Formats: sequence, C-alpha cells, structure tokens
Amino acid sequence: MAIDFDSNLPIYIQVMDYIKKEIVSGRLKPGDRVDSVRDLALHFGVNPNTVQRSLSELEREGLLKSERTAGRFISENEELIGLVREQMATSCISRYVKEMENLGYEGEEILAQTAYYVKERDNDNGEH
Repeated sequence: MAIDFDSNLPIYIQVMDYIKKEIVSGRLKPGDRVDSVRDLALHFGVNPNTVQRSLSELEREGLLKSERTAGRFISENEELIGLVREQMATSCISRYVKEMENLGYEGEEILAQTAYYVKERDNDNGEH
C-alpha cells in the first residue's frame, strides 16, 4: 500500500510522519522490530534510499534504535513518544484552528463546532 504523497513535502519526511503516527498511536509498540528498509520501500512504493533516510532521521530523533545485527526497533522511551504525540497534536490543532479562522469562526465558535462534530461522530458510531 503506497502513501498518497503530497508533492509539496519531501517524500522522506512524509514517510517519517507516517511511521511517527504509527508509533504515537500505539499501532507500533515500544520494542517492536521495524520492517527492513527493502520491505518498507515496497510497502510505501518508494526508493530504499528514501526509506533509509527516513529511518536514520527517526533514529536521530530517538524514536528508533538500531541494534547492529538485529535491525531497528521502536524506542522504549515512552516519555519521548508522549512528547512527540503532544507535538503532533499541537501541530494538527494549530492547522485546524487557522482553517476555521479562515472560514470566519472565532474561539468559542470553533470549540462549539468541534464539540458538535465529536458528539455527532460518536452518535454515528453507536456510542452514547
């Protein structure tokens, strides 16, 4: 399954962001082994050098650790993972608020629209 890449952002960053989301969401757990560069390149439909760059950057950021003969693993530093999750959430919220302001909404209106959306979505999913 290839990612629908955005031409405005380097592919290696988009691959990094995808893997970060998998980590902070808990789909990839601390200590999990990361697929090989070749397997990830096939999965994403990109050049192995692109994947290598993404993984090297994630390693530099501390989200991955490399063990010489065993491969790469998800960091077990849950504090770091939590911090990255908060940073990603803040970035999403910032973009969302800017878009809502571009539509003419202000603070309380944005909160009300958001609360309404979440409530309706939960109702649609059968939650009460």
